[in-house]
Amino acid sequence: MSPEQAPLRVVRDGRVLRVTVDRPAKHNPLSRPVLAALRAALAANAADPELMCVLLTGAGNRYFAAGGDLRDLDEVRSRDAARAMAEEARAALDAVREFPVPVVAVLNGDAIGGGAELAVACDFRIMRDGTHIGFVHGRLAIASAWGGGPDLAALVGPARALRMTARCELVEARIACDWGLADAHAADEAALEAAVSEFVAPMLRQTPLALRACTQQARALRRGLGYDERRAIEQRNFVDTWVHADHWAAVDRFLGRKEGKA
Repeated sequence: MSPEQAPLRVVRDGRVLRVTVDRPAKHNPLSRPVLAALRAALAANAADPELMCVLLTGAGNRYFAAGGDLRDLDEVRSRDAARAMAEEARAALDAVREFPVPVVAVLNGDAIGGGAELAVACDFRIMRDGTHIGFVHGRLAIASAWGGGPDLAALVGPARALRMTARCELVEARIACDWGLADAHAADEAALEAAVSEFVAPMLRQTPLALRACTQQARALRRGLGYDERRAIEQRNFVDTWVHADHWAAVDRFLGRKEGKA
């Protein structure tokens, strides 16, 4: 099967799902088939109780993802078609935003345009030095469309978001970390994998239910739920985790007693 037929590689690695946009010859553009495949892959794995983390990256070492596929989108000309395309693509990125466990974008190359929107749709970003995140939509005389604009402003604040979008600025890894746009960076490609492993290791030490509780509370704020709704989610998460066997096993270990002994 050619890369055009299978634009995404999805590999289960223990409790981690590795998802790779696999069109390196074209800089990993986010065509409609790529976005549909991403949405389908996440939907197929969302209910897996053993899954703890998703690592999302791009094939090769030049681009994480280089935005929308202009050849694929060249036929989108009317207002209705533009709206439908944006809603379809945003739904694919919403599958990332709403996934029940953390999604980590691994930037082995640049994330620009729609690729930057995909990167900020993830919960965390780990970047190789020399790579960039750029909301460069203005170079094509358009605005962001897939939910990335609000995500960017939430991450870096309105002033820096405007600076990035109005100037079509490419933000490199170390500055991205300083701004809260990225969570870690690594010197080179070899160090990137080690940095990713180090970053996700504490998540993998969590119990599945506790990790999902953390993620659900962050998701609630991202969706704009009100204070009382978020407190209700917290309380429900607490009760669910408190009565779970994982909690009592952890208590037994902490108190140095055999599991199941009061």
